[in-house]
Amino acid sequence: MAAFGHTFPFYTGPKPTFPTDTTLAVITAIFLTSLVTFIIILPGIRGKMRLFWMLRVVTSLFIGAVILAVNFSSEWSVGQVSTNTSYKAFSFERVSADVGLRIGLGGVNITFTGTPVQQLNETIDYNEQFTWRLGESYAEEYAKALEKGLPDPVLYLAEKFTPHSPCGLHSQYRLAGHYTSATLWVAFLCWLLANVMLSMPVLLYGGHMLLATGVFQLSGLLFFSMATSLTPPCPLRLGTATLHTHRGPAFWITLATGLLCMLLGLAMVVAHRMQPHRLKAFFRQNMGEDPVLEWNPEEGGLLSPRYRSTVESPEPRDIPLSEASSEAPCEDPHCAL
Repeated sequence: MAAFGHTFPFYTGPKPTFPTDTTLAVITAIFLTSLVTFIIILPGIRGKMRLFWMLRVVTSLFIGAVILAVNFSSEWSVGQVSTNTSYKAFSFERVSADVGLRIGLGGVNITFTGTPVQQLNETIDYNEQFTWRLGESYAEEYAKALEKGLPDPVLYLAEKFTPHSPCGLHSQYRLAGHYTSATLWVAFLCWLLANVMLSMPVLLYGGHMLLATGVFQLSGLLFFSMATSLTPPCPLRLGTATLHTHRGPAFWITLATGLLCMLLGLAMVVAHRMQPHRLKAFFRQNMGEDPVLEWNPEEGGLLSPRYRSTVESPEPRDIPLSEASSEAPCEDPHCAL
């Protein structure tokens, strides 16, 4: 029989609910605000340049947002299972629930949701976070979870990631998280430098920075994969089922973004070698460099160059000084004399 407001006697406090992490929401809001601001001023760009500016800005904002978001994401390794398991310590009561495990670069997130949510005269819906970032102690957070009296499945999974667990998951994922996060921050700095250089007449170095952005993202994935494969997987048995983890969305979107940066960087390097004028035209940086090029704003500004052939171009003609002076009109009334 439940007591104390539909809570078991040994679980007297209100059920703790992990507060929503607003970091991803803040990152998304910042980049969406930048995108909306650009869309507002987009009608002021004439011709085909509007499309190319849109492509450049959206691609750049997407790359920057992904690098920041995955750094704070908890979905690098994920797993979920439906099981029938014990609910709380010192109780033989069992519940049907969905148990989820999400491992990020800075900690682990555990969800425990009943199916249905209302069981044993209470609401079974938990979302708990345990972190191992610098300056935070995973062991202390686990001790607080014990004091709160969280459900058995949550404590069981959290215990597997403690520093003294025989599974060794704490050192494994903590090491992977630190090195991967560091490389992603370097990738973000390379992305900033690439944007600065692409706004200056150093497009080749901007392409190199894009290449470096992709290289550091792929290096972070390599560190994460190697570190998480150092030890054999630890079995996570929850009641009648076993929880297995696999690569999450953050891993795959980082892979896709890293390959995109590599492709764009290589394309810029090749374009700079093969057709530098068209590359500069795309970034609006060849105004006044080549007098043979004529730019038609109605056909798309700098992206639609019309090359003048040598037949159309008037050849310079040397005019003798005496001929030029004789052909000049005379305004003096006495010059006819």
